[in-house]
Amino acid sequence: MGIGGSIFLIALGAIFAFAVEAEVGWLDLSVVGWVLMLAGVAGLITTLYFWNSRRRPAVAPVREERVVADRAVPVQEDRVVQEYREVRRPGPTV
Repeated sequence: MGIGGSIFLIALGAIFAFAVEAEVGWLDLSVVGWVLMLAGVAGLITTLYFWNSRRRPAVAPVREERVVADRAVPVQEDRVVQEYREVRRPGPTV
C-alpha cells in the first residue's frame, strides 16, 4: 500500500469519524471512519516492517575492530599497582 496510501486512509478515516455528521441510511459514517483509520495504521505498520527488512544488508556485516588496553597488575611490597597500556594504530598518512 505504501506510506502515502496509509496516511491518506488515516486522514480520510479521521474526517469520516470526527468531522462528518451525516446519516446515510443503514451506513454509519463514524464506523466507516474508524475502519479506514485502522486499515491505514495496519498498512503503515506493514509497510514500515517490509522497508526495515529490505534495508538489512545481504552481505555479511562489517566487523568493527577495537584495540583494547591491556591491564597488568603487578604486586609490589604488599600493595597492588595498576598499570595500563594503550595500543594505538598509526593513522592514515597524507
